[in-house]
Parts: sequence; C-alpha cells; structure tokens
Amino acid sequence: MKKSPLKINIFYCSNSLDSSALKQGLRKNDDLIFKLISLPCSGKVNFRYLLKAFEAGADGVVLITCKEGECNFLEGNLRAIKRAKAVESILEEAGIRGNRMKVISIKENGFNQVIDELMEFCKSIRKIKINDA
Repeated sequence: MKKSPLKINIFYCSNSLDSSALKQGLRKNDDLIFKLISLPCSGKVNFRYLLKAFEAGADGVVLITCKEGECNFLEGNLRAIKRAKAVESILEEAGIRGNRMKVISIKENGFNQVIDELMEFCKSIRKIKINDA
C-alpha cells in the first residue's frame, strides 16, 4: 500500500526567511507537499488562516517566526505564538489528535535549524497519520 504524501502548510515571516532559499531547502520529496505562505510579519497570521489550512486538507501547519527580540514589528512573533497556541486548543477541542501545529522560532544557526525542525515535525505528523490509519 502506497502512503499518501503529507500536506504541510508553512506560514513564514518574509523579513526573516527568503522564499527561494526556503523552497530550495525543502528539496523535492514525493512524501511531502509544502504550501508556502509568506507573511509581512508572523504576527499578521490570524486564526482563520491557520484553521482554513486544516479545513483545506493540511496534515500539519508550521508557523516560522523571526528571532526572539528581533521582530521588525516589535512583538509580532510573540502574537503569532499566542495565536498558534489558541489554534492548537481549538483543534484539541475538535478532537484532532496529536500536535499538528508547530511554531519554529529562528535561532542562532538560522536556516539550517528551521529546516531540521521542519523535517522532524514532518516525521511526527507521519507517525500520527500511521497511527490514525
């Protein structure tokens, strides 16, 4: 039985990550389908965007924020984290099991750290899907 590809929506701060580098870092993989959504600031993401991603069939959603204390809009990354936690609570109440939402805050080793955390998240989502099957 062939496993279906994971659908992962990635919302990211365009001030912190370059879209072409992100696309290149997510190298072609038949098991993963990434949808990249650029935001002027991660703090601009709202509940509707995140929930709509799940409604549209995403298996997981990732929100990438800038480094703590380095937001161009002062506290946008902190607002984004609070919104993501609220969406996780809504998903839990709706009976959607597992941690299907991930916030990745860029740290000192930057881009490589983001890609590593993103791939680990994809592995955890794959396990959730296998267990739900």
